[in-house]
Amino acid sequence: MQVAITCRHGDIPQETREHITQKAEKLLNYFERVTSIGVTIDFEGDRVTTEIIVDAEHKHDFVASDTSDEVKPTFDRTLHKMEQQIRRYKEKLQDHRRDKPMSELGAPAEAIGDEVIPE
Repeated sequence: MQVAITCRHGDIPQETREHITQKAEKLLNYFERVTSIGVTIDFEGDRVTTEIIVDAEHKHDFVASDTSDEVKPTFDRTLHKMEQQIRRYKEKLQDHRRDKPMSELGAPAEAIGDEVIPE
């Protein structure tokens, strides 16, 4: 799986590119079905906007972005947002596939201790 880094209106050093690639690849720890990761860094005057687009199997793209003054902290905040989105999505998938335990389904009235009135 490749991490595509795109810069608009500027450039970043190789050290920062390696940092971004290493951190972005950690998204695979949260969700194995990631097929591609695209990172866009946009320089607008003295502001930096980072955007991460993650393409996953059987799901629309996940998108997160943030704006600040420096590249690394902005990317880290954007990555944190992305981790939260992927984690929530994975939890949702897992919750819908499981059967509920018998304790959550509700017990009959006799088991709770309520009186059952015969008709």
